[in-house]
Amino acid sequence: MVEILVRPLERDDRPEWEKLWGEYLVFYEQELAAGVTEDLFERLLSPASHRAFVAEIDGNVVGLVHYLFHDSTWTSDRVCYLEDLYVSPDIRGGGVGGKLIEAVYAAADAESNASGKVYWHTDQKNKRAQVLYDRIGELSDSIRYVRPKDGAAGR
Repeated sequence: MVEILVRPLERDDRPEWEKLWGEYLVFYEQELAAGVTEDLFERLLSPASHRAFVAEIDGNVVGLVHYLFHDSTWTSDRVCYLEDLYVSPDIRGGGVGGKLIEAVYAAADAESNASGKVYWHTDQKNKRAQVLYDRIGELSDSIRYVRPKDGAAGR
Protein backbone atom coordinates (compact mmCIF):
# COMPACT_ATOMS: atom_id res chain seq x y z
CA MET A 1 0.00 0.00 0.00
CA VAL A 2 1.22 3.48 -0.91
CA GLU A 3 1.78 5.91 1.96
CA ILE A 4 0.11 9.30 1.43
CA LEU A 5 1.50 12.15 3.50
CA VAL A 6 -0.71 15.25 3.82
CA ARG A 7 0.97 18.34 5.20
CA PRO A 8 0.78 22.15 5.03
CA LEU A 9 2.10 23.81 1.89
CA GLU A 10 5.72 25.03 2.17
CA ARG A 11 7.65 27.58 0.10
CA ASP A 12 9.88 24.82 -1.34
CA ASP A 13 6.76 23.18 -2.82
CA ARG A 14 6.34 26.04 -5.31
CA PRO A 15 7.43 24.20 -8.50
CA GLU A 16 5.27 21.11 -7.87
CA TRP A 17 2.36 23.17 -6.53
CA GLU A 18 2.49 25.48 -9.56
CA LYS A 19 2.44 22.51 -11.95
CA LEU A 20 -0.64 21.05 -10.23
CA TRP A 21 -2.30 24.49 -10.00
CA GLY A 22 -1.74 24.97 -13.73
CA GLU A 23 -3.29 21.58 -14.52
CA TYR A 24 -6.26 22.45 -12.29
CA LEU A 25 -6.80 25.71 -14.17
CA VAL A 26 -6.64 23.91 -17.53
CA PHE A 27 -9.19 21.35 -16.29
CA TYR A 28 -11.60 24.15 -15.37
CA GLU A 29 -10.74 26.10 -18.54
CA GLN A 30 -9.56 29.14 -16.59
CA GLU A 31 -6.96 31.75 -17.42
CA LEU A 32 -5.91 34.05 -14.61
CA ALA A 33 -4.73 37.64 -14.84
CA ALA A 34 -1.01 38.21 -14.47
CA GLY A 35 0.13 38.05 -10.87
CA VAL A 36 -2.86 36.12 -9.49
CA THR A 37 -0.95 32.87 -9.07
CA GLU A 38 1.95 34.65 -7.37
CA ASP A 39 -0.47 36.47 -5.06
CA LEU A 40 -2.32 33.25 -4.25
CA PHE A 41 0.86 31.36 -3.40
CA GLU A 42 1.94 34.12 -1.00
CA ARG A 43 -1.52 34.18 0.64
CA LEU A 44 -1.38 30.40 1.08
CA LEU A 45 1.95 30.72 2.89
CA SER A 46 0.62 33.49 5.13
CA PRO A 47 -2.70 31.91 6.12
CA ALA A 48 -4.55 35.04 7.22
CA SER A 49 -7.07 34.42 4.44
CA HIS A 50 -6.33 31.20 2.56
CA ARG A 51 -4.70 27.96 3.67
CA ALA A 52 -3.36 24.92 1.85
CA PHE A 53 -2.32 21.32 2.23
CA VAL A 54 -0.41 19.22 -0.23
CA ALA A 55 -0.31 15.45 -0.55
CA GLU A 56 2.99 13.64 -1.06
CA ILE A 57 3.78 10.16 -2.26
CA ASP A 58 7.42 9.08 -2.17
CA GLY A 59 8.52 12.70 -1.68
CA ASN A 60 6.57 13.99 -4.69
CA VAL A 61 3.70 16.46 -4.35
CA VAL A 62 0.72 14.83 -6.11
CA GLY A 63 -2.26 16.82 -4.83
CA LEU A 64 -3.34 20.13 -3.38
CA VAL A 65 -6.26 21.61 -1.50
CA HIS A 66 -6.95 25.28 -0.76
CA TYR A 67 -9.47 26.37 1.84
CA LEU A 68 -10.50 29.40 3.85
CA PHE A 69 -12.60 30.32 6.84
CA HIS A 70 -15.22 33.04 6.65
CA ASP A 71 -18.04 34.57 8.65
CA SER A 72 -21.58 33.44 8.06
CA THR A 73 -24.92 35.12 8.54
CA TRP A 74 -26.39 31.80 9.73
CA THR A 75 -24.08 31.16 12.68
CA SER A 76 -21.86 33.11 15.06
CA ASP A 77 -19.01 30.74 14.21
CA ARG A 78 -16.97 30.84 11.04
CA VAL A 79 -17.40 28.21 8.33
CA CYS A 80 -14.83 26.60 6.05
CA TYR A 81 -14.95 26.80 2.26
CA LEU A 82 -12.89 24.16 0.47
CA GLU A 83 -12.14 26.22 -2.63
CA ASP A 84 -9.76 24.11 -4.74
CA LEU A 85 -8.92 20.41 -4.78
CA TYR A 86 -6.71 18.78 -7.38
CA VAL A 87 -4.96 15.42 -7.63
CA SER A 88 -2.51 14.41 -10.35
CA PRO A 89 -4.50 12.44 -12.96
CA ASP A 90 -2.17 9.41 -12.92
CA ILE A 91 -2.95 8.59 -9.27
CA ARG A 92 -6.63 9.49 -8.98
CA GLY A 93 -8.77 6.91 -7.25
CA GLY A 94 -5.95 5.98 -4.88
CA GLY A 95 -7.14 7.88 -1.82
CA VAL A 96 -5.27 11.18 -2.19
CA GLY A 97 -8.38 13.33 -2.68
CA GLY A 98 -10.07 11.77 0.33
CA LYS A 99 -7.00 12.35 2.51
CA LEU A 100 -6.87 16.01 1.46
CA ILE A 101 -10.56 16.53 2.28
CA GLU A 102 -10.12 14.77 5.62
CA ALA A 103 -7.24 17.16 6.40
CA VAL A 104 -9.54 20.11 5.75
CA TYR A 105 -12.21 18.50 7.97
CA ALA A 106 -9.62 18.19 10.75
CA ALA A 107 -8.49 21.80 10.26
CA ALA A 108 -12.11 22.96 10.45
CA ASP A 109 -12.64 21.00 13.66
CA ALA A 110 -9.46 22.44 15.19
CA GLU A 111 -10.07 26.07 14.18
CA SER A 112 -11.05 28.25 17.11
CA ASN A 113 -14.29 30.17 16.62
CA ALA A 114 -15.34 27.88 13.76
CA SER A 115 -18.39 25.67 13.46
CA GLY A 116 -16.65 22.69 11.87
CA LYS A 117 -18.88 23.12 8.81
CA VAL A 118 -17.05 22.53 5.51
CA TYR A 119 -18.58 23.03 2.08
CA TRP A 120 -17.42 23.05 -1.53
CA HIS A 121 -18.66 23.18 -5.12
CA THR A 122 -17.81 21.26 -8.26
CA ASP A 123 -18.83 21.41 -11.90
CA GLN A 124 -21.64 19.14 -12.99
CA LYS A 125 -19.25 17.69 -15.59
CA ASN A 126 -16.75 16.59 -12.92
CA LYS A 127 -18.32 13.14 -12.52
CA ARG A 128 -15.14 11.40 -11.40
CA ALA A 129 -14.71 13.73 -8.43
CA GLN A 130 -18.38 13.36 -7.56
CA VAL A 131 -17.80 9.67 -6.88
CA LEU A 132 -15.47 10.69 -4.04
CA TYR A 133 -17.66 13.60 -2.92
CA ASP A 134 -20.72 11.34 -2.67
CA ARG A 135 -18.74 9.06 -0.36
CA ILE A 136 -17.05 11.67 1.84
CA GLY A 137 -19.62 14.48 1.78
CA GLU A 138 -23.33 15.11 1.59
CA LEU A 139 -24.92 16.65 -1.51
CA SER A 140 -26.91 19.74 -0.58
CA ASP A 141 -30.02 21.08 -2.27
CA SER A 142 -28.33 24.40 -3.04
CA ILE A 143 -28.07 25.75 -6.56
CA ARG A 144 -25.20 28.14 -7.22
CA TYR A 145 -25.63 31.34 -9.23
CA VAL A 146 -22.89 33.74 -10.30
CA ARG A 147 -22.91 37.29 -11.59
CA PRO A 148 -23.02 37.46 -15.40
CA LYS A 149 -19.75 38.35 -17.09
CA ASP A 150 -21.29 41.56 -18.43
CA GLY A 151 -22.02 42.62 -14.84
CA ALA A 152 -25.72 43.09 -15.50
CA ALA A 153 -27.90 42.95 -12.39
CA GLY A 154 -31.05 41.92 -14.18
CA ARG A 155 -33.31 42.99 -16.94
